[in-house]
Amino acid sequence: MTKKKVIELIEILKKSYPDAKCSLNFKSPFELAIAVMLSAQCTDERVNKTTPYLFKKYKTPKDFIDAPLSIIDKIITPCGFHHNKSKNIKGMAQIVENKFNGILPDNMDDLMSLPGIGRKSANVIMLDAFDKPQGIAVDTHVKRISNRIGLSNKKDPEKIELDLLKIIPKEYLKDVNHLFIWHGRNTCKAQSPNCIVCPIKDYCKSYNKNKKI
Repeated sequence: MTKKKVIELIEILKKSYPDAKCSLNFKSPFELAIAVMLSAQCTDERVNKTTPYLFKKYKTPKDFIDAPLSIIDKIITPCGFHHNKSKNIKGMAQIVENKFNGILPDNMDDLMSLPGIGRKSANVIMLDAFDKPQGIAVDTHVKRISNRIGLSNKKDPEKIELDLLKIIPKEYLKDVNHLFIWHGRNTCKAQSPNCIVCPIKDYCKSYNKNKKI
């Protein structure tokens, strides 16, 4: 697919999902970092039900450092994998407080040095907390849509991201993350994608292949 076609595709999605944005609720970069950690193998809806109490009780990295691990673990239990997540939250808080003076860093390398923060999470934070998109956060929705449309035939998220970065102009990075996720949740679902109403079906390799069959 040419860059011109990709831009057309993205512009169509922008019109289809004008309210597309980050689904996680947060008031600071540090809160988003925790919310992103909790969202691993968990729905954003569940995270948003868990974080209000967590963030009301603990507001700063130092608060999380001083908090008993068992209490954090108990609060975030509904988000799954809570033992690892609580340890990562505590570990991240300690590094942010001691190495970065209590302020979450705003660059990919430092973010990815924090416990529980991989490339996908760092991309989300750079985009939604700092408004500095550096790449594309390849989650299950982005992976599925990229494969179906034909933007990438890879399975590994980092390889998919590289393929997308080759063809998507930098000025569209801010849009494409949210648009692909919203499109995946609302139309191009894993099971029974609603191709008939899909606004970008004419650009989709999978749809056009099946149509010919």
